[in-house]
Amino acid sequence: MSDLKTGQPAPDFELKDQNGHPVRLSQFRGQSPVVLFFYPKDDTTGCTIEACSFRDETPRFDAAGARVIGISSDSAQSHARFAAKHNLPYTLLADPGAKVRALYGASGLLFGLIPGRITFVIDIHGIVRHVFSSQTQFQGHVEEALRALTNSTA
Repeated sequence: MSDLKTGQPAPDFELKDQNGHPVRLSQFRGQSPVVLFFYPKDDTTGCTIEACSFRDETPRFDAAGARVIGISSDSAQSHARFAAKHNLPYTLLADPGAKVRALYGASGLLFGLIPGRITFVIDIHGIVRHVFSSQTQFQGHVEEALRALTNSTA
């Protein structure tokens, strides 16, 4: 579970995307809500299901005006392969050393051995509006995020 709670400002960060370009969370402030999901590892069964679920619901996220961003400790090159293999239309960010994961308190299960699977819905003003954590519900993150976008001021 996350230390970051609903109603708190989302911590700003800058990471490289799958193309090696820097992406800063604050660049979306005032422009669009952000669905930020932390996942354990590219191309593993559960993470592929989750990533493809976000992909499959892209029209609904687009309709809500939201940006979807996935983060794991994998490299930008690994993200590029993963995105190409599964036609992922959204940004994947490389978090070497899991510094942003720690900043968000997106801890793992099983004594921190497995990186956590946690999704944050951040509104247009940079405020966390919803937090959903589940290591085993891969598709639940998508529905929770869409529900939060629909039911909140995100």
